[in-house]
Amino acid sequence: MLFRPELHGTRGAVASTHWLASAAGMRMYDKGGNAFDAAVAAAFVIQVVEPHLNGPGGDVPILAHRAGSGAVDVVCGQGPMPRAATVEAFQDRGLSTVPGSGLLPAVVPGAFGAWLRLLKEFGTLRLEDVLEPAIGYAERGYPLLPKAAAMIDALAEVFRDHWQESGRTYLRGGVAPKAGERVTNPALAATYKRLLAEAKAAGADRERQIDAAVKAFYEGFVAEAVDRYLATAEEIDSTGRRHGGLLTGADMAAWRPGLEQPLTLEHRGLTVHKAGPWSQGPVFLQQLSLLQGFDLAGMGPGSEEYVHTVVEAAKLAFADREAWYGDPAHADVPVKELLDPAYAAARRALVGAEASEVLRPGAPGGREPLLPPLWDASTAPAEPEWLAELEQGIPAIVKLTAAKGDTCCVTATDADGNMVVATPSGGWLKSSPVVPGLGFPLGTRGQMATLTPGHPNTLAPGKRPRTTLSPSLVLRYGQPYLAFGTPGGDQQDQWTLQFFLNHAEHGMSPQAAIEARTFHTEHVPTSFTPREYRPRSVVMERGFSPETVEGLRRRGHEVRLVEDYSLSKVCATGLTSDGMVLGAASPRGGQAYAVAG
Repeated sequence: MLFRPELHGTRGAVASTHWLASAAGMRMYDKGGNAFDAAVAAAFVIQVVEPHLNGPGGDVPILAHRAGSGAVDVVCGQGPMPRAATVEAFQDRGLSTVPGSGLLPAVVPGAFGAWLRLLKEFGTLRLEDVLEPAIGYAERGYPLLPKAAAMIDALAEVFRDHWQESGRTYLRGGVAPKAGERVTNPALAATYKRLLAEAKAAGADRERQIDAAVKAFYEGFVAEAVDRYLATAEEIDSTGRRHGGLLTGADMAAWRPGLEQPLTLEHRGLTVHKAGPWSQGPVFLQQLSLLQGFDLAGMGPGSEEYVHTVVEAAKLAFADREAWYGDPAHADVPVKELLDPAYAAARRALVGAEASEVLRPGAPGGREPLLPPLWDASTAPAEPEWLAELEQGIPAIVKLTAAKGDTCCVTATDADGNMVVATPSGGWLKSSPVVPGLGFPLGTRGQMATLTPGHPNTLAPGKRPRTTLSPSLVLRYGQPYLAFGTPGGDQQDQWTLQFFLNHAEHGMSPQAAIEARTFHTEHVPTSFTPREYRPRSVVMERGFSPETVEGLRRRGHEVRLVEDYSLSKVCATGLTSDGMVLGAASPRGGQAYAVAG
């Protein structure tokens, strides 16, 4: 029995990690918009109502299929490191790693530019149409989510005493608001309204208006505010010390989001599309390629053999991520070799009957792998408690979460066959102080770059740090089929893979595939500081059978059981065989919702 129905409609569907965002997206269909318009509107609302997980200063990869094209485009909303960001710049500050919070890890904000490029080239509505719901919630208020309230409360002391613009933005009379309380962000509303005013000042043409808003963000008043603040500010960060930032207005002016070709893999007549190795995306394809040599359907979902096999394949694929992934515009990433069936076959032979306890990257093309340090030693004291939270670069309150890392998801599909999915993240309220006058903080994606010389993900000026963000879009014989994603940091491509296998291998409907019990391994170091890892770990929801759990433990897995229905928040939209749109969303957490009409 399902917790939620799978929704079907005849016009369009939206699924996202917040019900208000999904509703805002559906309003765009009422205005005559398409799936891309719906996704953009939902994304701007999510920047307002999920400030603990993302914001305008963050980043986003977007996968888009235009109806009738038979192809998928990747809109890269991952901004690069500043021009002053060199390994020496961090070492001169006595740092061996990039901090997980504060001003130093800030990169060029990529989300705003990426969403507007999607709107301009794929959408049909005007900027004012898609911004209107977000402005309304920022100005008139929205109910604060429990996790957002918990995060603000945990950081209230640092907001009062150090990040004072954050205090003015998130605290009420110096006190954290309660879960469910109606909160506003008038400064963010003013930023959106000014961007819209500058767009309208460019004339009546829709595309010129969008271009003007992009220019106002990256060259105008937004960039000027960022430049002015970072030119003099020194703020406390995860090191327990004050540091200034490296990002400048010139860095922002020099960047615009790019369109790229995706990486793909065929599976049972389905073509899975992912972003490149500047994202985590290829690890989904590597896992799937490894698992194509096993009879997964015969094992049965949730069985001991199935969980063991999927976990061991994940260990191998993620080990390659650690050794080989990085920005292909700045590093020689052996993507072709990593996705070669012969390479997968050789790696598949490493999957044995027992749990592996070592990190085993491969040698694609005969190259020797290089791993960054497996543990970043903490430089922050355990007290005060808020500093211990800042030390952890994840967008969650560490003591309250079973899954390290979180983000957002937006996906939309319309009856014409337009389909889009994205995982917006970065610029969350725990990451960095709010920029005065803008109502939002900068992102800290720079923490995911290493200072290890010679690695594909070594920090460098103008280089994108390798991100965990990883939406998926699937075509069937060139036609739109399914678009999906989930919050979850490093777990994204484990949880979404299980969703995909539940559907493609085990015949579950998308909603049933979402609601099936979930697991993941933490065998590979996290991408967030301080890069913790737990060899042989398997984290499982309590709904798995005792026989499965005990069998895995006999194989050497360190099984940790967590609250049932607490892992993953997959959101999905798609088209059925008879041309209906579908929407599905996870009941976990009680805030992700799909809407179809």
